[in-house]
Amino acid sequence: MDALDSWTRSEHTDDVNGSPTTHPVWRRGSGPGVIVVHEMPGLTNGVVRFGQELVEAGYTVLLPHLFGPAGREFSNVDVAKVLPRLCISREFTTFARGETTPVAGWLRSLARSLHAEVGGPGVGALGMCFTGGFALAMMVDEATVAPVVCQPSAPFIGLPGRAADLNLSPADADVVRRRAAAGCAVLGVRYTSDPLPGTRFDTLTSLIGDAFIKVELEGKGHSTVTEQRSQRAVDAILHFFGERLHD
Repeated sequence: MDALDSWTRSEHTDDVNGSPTTHPVWRRGSGPGVIVVHEMPGLTNGVVRFGQELVEAGYTVLLPHLFGPAGREFSNVDVAKVLPRLCISREFTTFARGETTPVAGWLRSLARSLHAEVGGPGVGALGMCFTGGFALAMMVDEATVAPVVCQPSAPFIGLPGRAADLNLSPADADVVRRRAAAGCAVLGVRYTSDPLPGTRFDTLTSLIGDAFIKVELEGKGHSTVTEQRSQRAVDAILHFFGERLHD
């Protein structure tokens, strides 16, 4: 059975770079809202399985499909096919420093729509790998009250100055700082041996101090909730959402 067979497909449209943009969104569950933004190469079965864990924990889960294949197991072949397309896409910032990814506005709109429907204090947002910083960008809008940053890996760190960059404009970073000071904490999860997040956890600590809650995992791995899933990571995320998404 396809991993998405039991999920309901819809679409969401909003502006990206001045153009109306539509992406599919898969939905399941009930309760407070959580948006899980998939990693590269796409909406893999591992991401869907993690989404199902959140459904079983009592959340309304949305899985937006932003790029790549959907409903397949992780494949390095798919990564090789998708990566060049992301590098030239106008929806994403792959290498630029000090810029917020353009698709962030679309994701904020999706979060507002979900919050208006399910109510509560706000919604959770989780990004991973290439989309790790997207949860921070969503935090700029007050509808997102529980942002989770898993192994943030963009902009890519092969060029100087990018290892510390949060994929945020200075203006958006300032909003993140203010919201954190007002009580909106950020959860970050990574394997300590993983080079791809660079020094972004240090940058976040400098930006928001104790409002940045770090879960740093022992051992080798990258994808903390999917391909190298850590129960400690999943438990920390469930606890974080539990504290912040219930009235």
